[in-house]
Amino acid sequence: MSLWKPVASHKPQARRERQVASLRRFLAEQVLPFHPFYRGLYKERGLKPEHLKSFEDLRSLPLTTKADFLPTDTNPQGYRSFILQPTPELIREHWPKTKLAALLARKVIFGGEAVKEEIKLEYKPVLMTATTGRSAEPVSFLYTKHDIDRLEEAGERLLDIFNITSDDRVVNMFPYAPHLAFWQTALAGLSRGVLVLSTGGGKVMGTAGNIRAIDRMKPSLIIGMPGYTYHLLRAAANEEHDFSSVTKVVLGAEKVTRGLKEKMTSLLKELGSKDPLIFGTYGFTEARMAWGECPAEQGISSGYHTYPDMEIFEVIDPDTGEHVAEGEDGELVYTTLNARGSCVIRYRTGDIARGGIVTNQCPYCGRNVPRISSDITRLSNVKELKSTKIKGTLVNLSSIGEVLSSNKVIDEWQVEIGKRNNDPFDLDELVLNISLQQGTEREFAADRLKEELRLATELAPSRINVLPLNDMLVKLGMETEMKERRIVDNRPNN
Repeated sequence: MSLWKPVASHKPQARRERQVASLRRFLAEQVLPFHPFYRGLYKERGLKPEHLKSFEDLRSLPLTTKADFLPTDTNPQGYRSFILQPTPELIREHWPKTKLAALLARKVIFGGEAVKEEIKLEYKPVLMTATTGRSAEPVSFLYTKHDIDRLEEAGERLLDIFNITSDDRVVNMFPYAPHLAFWQTALAGLSRGVLVLSTGGGKVMGTAGNIRAIDRMKPSLIIGMPGYTYHLLRAAANEEHDFSSVTKVVLGAEKVTRGLKEKMTSLLKELGSKDPLIFGTYGFTEARMAWGECPAEQGISSGYHTYPDMEIFEVIDPDTGEHVAEGEDGELVYTTLNARGSCVIRYRTGDIARGGIVTNQCPYCGRNVPRISSDITRLSNVKELKSTKIKGTLVNLSSIGEVLSSNKVIDEWQVEIGKRNNDPFDLDELVLNISLQQGTEREFAADRLKEELRLATELAPSRINVLPLNDMLVKLGMETEMKERRIVDNRPNN
């Protein structure tokens, strides 16, 4: 945390110059010597760190995609080729004389075995997480002790952005899993000295167990997946529990819409919370850390505050790969600046940020760090539906989700894509499964929802099934899955 305040006060131009210098050094001392994938790729293309003189020069470095982590004939090691793998010979060959001299001095003072152990701790993987594997084969990403320290630092910064202190208590409802969200929360609490109870979410303690834990612990902050947290708040409100101690809710691992925040705020007030704040976070397995919103006015997102000394974010046109102007829509591209273990350079996240990134001072907290728009759509949620025999139509399922999660009379929802008559050669159909709040008239709600979707997405569902809440919870896997099954593509080969 000692670096955080200075970093959050740098001016944009000076910040970019520092970032480029850090990347140049990282490439020269870590990536090109020890990274199997990039060492071969950059050598093949004649790329050298000294070619990188400005932020615009990043465009000369090749983009990395999810496909690069999978085993192929040219990269049989797959994700393993993205792990830094130093040897004594590579260290002697590539490290600058000043760094080698410092290493020799430590050997003289502490002994050769101590220095070997020091290097081992820096580079030996000690923790593994993985992508969730919803849209592709799960891919593992490894952390060394150095990376655990970075994850703790990022966690401390997150809690600082949320204005969480060591006097707060936290209930962590992320599932126990090799998943970034759980580890980021658990290690943030340990590093900042905050009391955190990790329940494992509904799959471990059940919703009743989580509610009892909040009743007894009286936390000021609860954190979890958006869908499950909403479900828990609804169940607690129905049973008239007292959550007056809860002043903040942090949501992660899924997009959080403005409408869902409003619905949660109403439930929290029912539960006795006064002026509750709800924060979204953004993170992905490949970066091995997460970023958050600072407190802002109701209904406004301050954007995800990044850590410019730890990474570089770019925004590119997803079709051309070229940089877009500040504040313009585009795909987020991520580069680590000081990691070990699994490292990515210019990684295409597949996430489209409407509003891109802005670099002006945050009007809510005053920090001078790049902020990512919270309006993010994952390209994997854009599906082609063949609704006519002539051609298919690209449909952004995230837009449908935004309408459904924001609708105040819908308790739960699910989108199913299938084939008419279960015939693999027939047209596609999109079916909505929903449960409604008590007292809502079914036909009126369904007709109104069709109209809302038509206006927002220019798409009408093939049909809408209105189900009892308990049936919907089972379909979603609310207490059996790590993530709820919101969008289900049942078509062959999908």
